[in-house]
Amino acid sequence: MVGAVPKLRANAPADRTTSGARGRVLRVGLFSALVPLWLTLVQCGKAPNPAALAANSQANVQVVAKTHAQVASGDTFEDRFPAPQFKERFPSASESLLQRQMSDFSPKRAVQQQPQAEQAPYKVASLEPQLPYKRPPREDLTTLVSMKSSAFPYFGNNPASDAPFLNISKGDRRGHRSYSGRVYWQDETYSDSRVLVHVPEHFDVRKPGVIVVFFHGNGATLERDVRDRQLVPKQITDSGANAVLLAPQMAVDAADSSAGKFWQAGGFKRFMEESANHLARLTGDPNSARAFANMPIVIVGYSGGFLPTAWSLEVGGISDRVRGVVLLDAVYGEMDKFASWIESHRSGFFVSAYTRYTARRDRELMSLLRQKGISVSEDMDGPLRPGSVVFVETGEGITHRDYVTRAWTRDPLKDVLVKMSATPALALTRVASTNPPASSR
Repeated sequence: MVGAVPKLRANAPADRTTSGARGRVLRVGLFSALVPLWLTLVQCGKAPNPAALAANSQANVQVVAKTHAQVASGDTFEDRFPAPQFKERFPSASESLLQRQMSDFSPKRAVQQQPQAEQAPYKVASLEPQLPYKRPPREDLTTLVSMKSSAFPYFGNNPASDAPFLNISKGDRRGHRSYSGRVYWQDETYSDSRVLVHVPEHFDVRKPGVIVVFFHGNGATLERDVRDRQLVPKQITDSGANAVLLAPQMAVDAADSSAGKFWQAGGFKRFMEESANHLARLTGDPNSARAFANMPIVIVGYSGGFLPTAWSLEVGGISDRVRGVVLLDAVYGEMDKFASWIESHRSGFFVSAYTRYTARRDRELMSLLRQKGISVSEDMDGPLRPGSVVFVETGEGITHRDYVTRAWTRDPLKDVLVKMSATPALALTRVASTNPPASSR
């Protein structure tokens, strides 16, 4: 018994050695199996690192190759992590995901497709392209445009007195005392530089045309009176004439006929030059500015509009372009300026229609012209011809306020343009009517 105990103790170290070696083998195997799993968990939530993935893959191949040589030979990095194909990330147009470009999210404009049969051939590299011009379809255009050369604001002198036009001050405000003695302030009455511009739908700048300049009377605004009450844009459209309208704002809603910048030498010329650029832009053809800059002009002055009309003829700088003057109950003065223009421009025409309010001055002007040997007609029954001078007295019941829409006939401005269009001898006015000409009255 005593000897057996030492024998057992002698074998114990050997068992411990054997079991310890076995445990180490198990731990190494377990560690080798868990390393790939641990590395994978560490990468969760992060973008894959290609270098780390490659290193881990090679380590796993070496471990697995010892026990599963056949499997390891085909289990490469490329097999386990194949490169994604383009179609897997970007579906084709035939698949469910619709492909879009940035242009798909921009505002769309309606494009009118022209029939292929109507398109004329043209040379791509030709020095003189043969592509025909086609005016895009549009509607009547009536708008307000601010112009530097319009009548106001004006800081010059009044030629009647050679004194500053703004002759009244009150603190920082400046104003003008009118002929009636009433004071109008510059910031309220003489600061509007807008011009009413009207281009009819049928207007074609490529054809002979005319520019109508309308000077409104006292107590008027462009929108309320010229456009809506006197219907000046509508009369031009209804005439069918190839004409456009320019109507500068004079003194705003005031009993004042001041001409502002049209008092100045060359003032009317500067106004027409600036207007040519605006008309070209509004009609959609910037190259047409030259055509507008040379187009004949007809000036229409109503009531107090006689003053800017007279000064534009006298000192405006382009009286030769003015081929017609129409005064609507407007001869309140400046008869010498009207007579001078009529005498020196026998190729143009002059029409003055009047009520009892201006009858005396109209008769004085007729007498002055007859003394100069100029023939005068007193009715509008005949056609307008180059050199025509016509005075028309309208009877009772025709009011001064409604004179722009009812004088010797309804819509007198329309009637003048129709007569111009219907008279072949008035080729100098370069008016082309798009409607059948009305018969002469």
